[in-house]
Amino acid sequence: MIVEGIVQGHRDGYGLVVSEQGAQDVYLPPQQMRAVMHLDRVRVKIVRQDKRGRPEGQVIEILERSSRPVIGRLLQEGGVWLLAPEDKRYAQDILIPTNALGGAKAGQVVSVEIAEPASPYAQPIGKVTEILGALHDPGMEIEIAVRKYGVPHRFSAEAERQAAALPGHVLDKDREGRYDLTDVPLVTIDGEDARDFDDAVYCEPARIGRENGFRLIVAIADVSHYVKPGDPLDFDALERATSVYFPRRVIPMLPEKLSNGLCSLNPKVERLCMVCDMLINAEGELKAYQFYPAVMRSHARFTYTEVAAILENTRGPEALANAELVPHLLHLYDVYSALLKARRERGAIDLEVPETQIVCDASGRIEKIALRTRNEAHRLIEECMLVANVSAADFLERSKHPGLYRVHEGPTPEKLALLRGFLKTLGIAVHLGDDPEPSDYQQLSDAARDRPDATQINALMLRSMQQAIYTPHNSGHFGLAYAAYSHFTSPIRRYPDLLTHRAIKAILEGGRYKLQPPEKLVLSLPSVQAQSKAAQAKLRVGGEAPPKPRKAVSADLSVWEAVGQHCSANERRADEATRDVESWLKCWYMRDKLGEEFVGSITAVTSFGIFVQLTTLFVEGLIHISELGAEYFRFDEARNELRGERTGRRYGLGERVLVQVSRVDLDGRKIDFRLVSDTLVAQAASPTGPGSRRRARAETVLAPLDVALDDSDGSLFELPADAVDRAASKPKRARASAGAKSRAPAGAGKTLARQVAKSGSSSSSPSALKGAGRNSAGRATATGKSTASKKRSRSK
Repeated sequence: MIVEGIVQGHRDGYGLVVSEQGAQDVYLPPQQMRAVMHLDRVRVKIVRQDKRGRPEGQVIEILERSSRPVIGRLLQEGGVWLLAPEDKRYAQDILIPTNALGGAKAGQVVSVEIAEPASPYAQPIGKVTEILGALHDPGMEIEIAVRKYGVPHRFSAEAERQAAALPGHVLDKDREGRYDLTDVPLVTIDGEDARDFDDAVYCEPARIGRENGFRLIVAIADVSHYVKPGDPLDFDALERATSVYFPRRVIPMLPEKLSNGLCSLNPKVERLCMVCDMLINAEGELKAYQFYPAVMRSHARFTYTEVAAILENTRGPEALANAELVPHLLHLYDVYSALLKARRERGAIDLEVPETQIVCDASGRIEKIALRTRNEAHRLIEECMLVANVSAADFLERSKHPGLYRVHEGPTPEKLALLRGFLKTLGIAVHLGDDPEPSDYQQLSDAARDRPDATQINALMLRSMQQAIYTPHNSGHFGLAYAAYSHFTSPIRRYPDLLTHRAIKAILEGGRYKLQPPEKLVLSLPSVQAQSKAAQAKLRVGGEAPPKPRKAVSADLSVWEAVGQHCSANERRADEATRDVESWLKCWYMRDKLGEEFVGSITAVTSFGIFVQLTTLFVEGLIHISELGAEYFRFDEARNELRGERTGRRYGLGERVLVQVSRVDLDGRKIDFRLVSDTLVAQAASPTGPGSRRRARAETVLAPLDVALDDSDGSLFELPADAVDRAASKPKRARASAGAKSRAPAGAGKTLARQVAKSGSSSSSPSALKGAGRNSAGRATATGKSTASKKRSRSK
């Protein structure tokens, strides 16, 4: 059998060919990878099955070499210059001739273009095309990530010229054919660090027939007025498809003159907008809506914190400073309450998954990792954006006009079976049938709300669902429990929203918007087509639901399909680049904490170890299975736990442990922990009983480390005696040098495992849908949970 596809390298030297025909991925052993590189397009012949039952291939033809530059550090070894790739999926170092250094020096981070590709008997040869700087320069992690993942970060000269030629304010001719809403007290509500304001809201009571209700106005920046189809600005926006939000830096979809200026709904200035004007009854039902272009003037720029304070205390300083707008904010809260009631009625999923944010200092280095809290103002704006997006999707459907829907399908049978098995082991009596409803998931979340492992259960529920995508074929949004849903509210930073605006305008004008993307960007690129087919293949092979059979589509609809796949792929690319930067920053943050001990909870269990998130720092690391004790541990996928065959010791989700930071790998974005102590279930004890003594011993160890004992779930730590002795003899543990292994006694974990087995006690049972509205749920990585973007997603 012959298969064509894109090579996906692996840091361990092997590779996978992601099939363009929708077949199973083909395994390439390390010797086959010597002649190809990551992202090459190849034709392979399947020759056998490997030990894991995967088809193993032999490369018979290299169809296309990847043109993406390789980023890495320039090294000189024995007089030979070479590049050590930053992306470990490139398995080979790249030789750099002396005359191709371009002035770069050893140790610098550079971008290299492949001049001579790899062969079975020779390493690839490259040429330095860009010098990025020293590895530890502030912001270098972002410079590496945008190139590593191919994120466009420079606008074309044509787009820059077009942006510069735009006016700095709304012209008189731009007002023609628009409603004047400048006297309507629309306001923006965003985060403290937001710079681009693409939505404003206003609400007032209204009569809807014989019942009371609300008139809700959601005004969105009219980007489509300035970014026309086929313009250089449009080309660059489509190429990017989304803005990318890193800590302290944004790679915008549009030049700053538009994103932060002419299209941003800044306070006290006139701006063009597209309006969704809605009537909503007291039960939160959308009774009527209309779209129209308008000109508006934001009456205030509020932050979430300010609005939450006003809603909590209408006589506080924030309310007094904005007294004329307080009644309108209260009306917004009233319509939010009604929409929230409707959300619960339709059974939409609302999982409480903690989100974190990285706080950086002036030099760009991570200062702390803080828990991001959502208040009522966040939820208020979220519900307003959701109902506007639903109106846009309904308008497209009723008008029979093609567009991009935000589709989120339900859980796959395989992942649903794993989730059911895990819930059964926890004794959670919630029925999940073969075709569950969103309300079933919400009931499960409610049932687990008061459990200590509720966070892990919610995370497993999220992982059991499929990722949302952009497609012209509407099949509903499972997580939000909507029959039709599209993105309308963020055209400054999402290209699908811009397309929705264009389609709505065309309908209002009695026409039809014909999407004509540049062929060389989307339709004629084999790599883009391969990504699309590869994604479908992964859905079938990797446990996701197979695509539903569809009728033959028109050429017009196939263009929408291609653009939807392009936008979905670039959204994933942005997520990967952001996670990469956040992981690097977290590793940098933990470098000076080597040897220190922290309390954490088990967030994931694998066949090779357990991942633990530190309670106070929100950083995740791996305890390798070899660190768990001198016995064989068996991985139980259904229960999500590791179990020792000799002692019966179990490590499951939600269990709290005491760990020591033993290794930080900046290049691999990995943090390794060593197990210091397991947790025991606390038994009822008097203040002077053994439970109290265990607490005292734990506090003795933790106090010198400036870490509070988190015992909120009632568990206590049983610490080896030598750990207490070490804490008493040293005010604070000496920090190990970077990359060095911890010198803590090796028997601590094994000692405790024996104590657990002897006592007969066991740990308590443990516990890709993105967040709707402005919030994006984090996802676990090898070095920690990904933080929410600095500019939160307004709508799912």
